[in-house]
Amino acid sequence: MSIPSPADEALVCSARGCRSTAVWALEWNNPRLHDADRRKTWLACADHRGSLGDFLDARGFLRAVTPVPGSPTLDV
Repeated sequence: MSIPSPADEALVCSARGCRSTAVWALEWNNPRLHDADRRKTWLACADHRGSLGDFLDARGFLRAVTPVPGSPTLDV
């Protein structure tokens, strides 16, 4: 039995209680705490992309939303 590497594991949505596979990466930073170039990332499934993005955007933290590599969102 081999130990799975992090690359083998599915990325999980960052929304509380959600265990769905992430298909979006929401890049953000808090300008009061982080340098302008620093980016933190929340992952989102299709269902939570809007609510997580709205939360970050309302605070002025959202910097970019990109598809997670290998996700079906890249095929759209």
